[in-house]
Amino acid sequence: MGCPLSAEAPRSWPPGDDENGGGEDDVVQVSLSAQIREVIKQSWREIQDDVSRVGVIMFVRLFETHPECKDVFFMFKEVDDPETLRASRELRAHGLRIMSFIEKSVARIDQDERLDQLILDLGRKHYVYDAPPKYYEVSQTPATLFLYISSTMKRGFKQEQRNQRNQRNQSDVLRRPSVSVSKQV
Repeated sequence: MGCPLSAEAPRSWPPGDDENGGGEDDVVQVSLSAQIREVIKQSWREIQDDVSRVGVIMFVRLFETHPECKDVFFMFKEVDDPETLRASRELRAHGLRIMSFIEKSVARIDQDERLDQLILDLGRKHYVYDAPPKYYEVSQTPATLFLYISSTMKRGFKQEQRNQRNQRNQSDVLRRPSVSVSKQV
């Protein structure tokens, strides 16, 4: 799994440059709690059938909020129109590669050593692609994206559930026979 969109990038920063890569000593080690692991797995289940679209949305949003990230994607460097990005086969293919990586990560989420190795390998590849950490530290991508999608989907579910319940209640009220009481004097 390579990154043909940035593979031709000339090295723009020296090895060990703190601004772009920093030293290994300044990297914060993050651990995932059992609860977060479950949230990630559940979130993945909710979006895995639409990974192609989610991958494109993720990159379009990233490029909109952090246009400097396009610097490592030569094909998109000059593209400012979100619709052109959304229609791009190349962006869709790269989005699928990213989502495939996330799928592998989720599959290994309970196997710390295998997960670490997978992600360390990706970090090494990003050195070769000339995509230093400043480009992928800009957001909390997968977990935040999945949490956002999951919580938003749940809100939509609850809204529709409430709408359907209200419609049934209104329908029940209209079907009840009306009782008229006439007062005789």
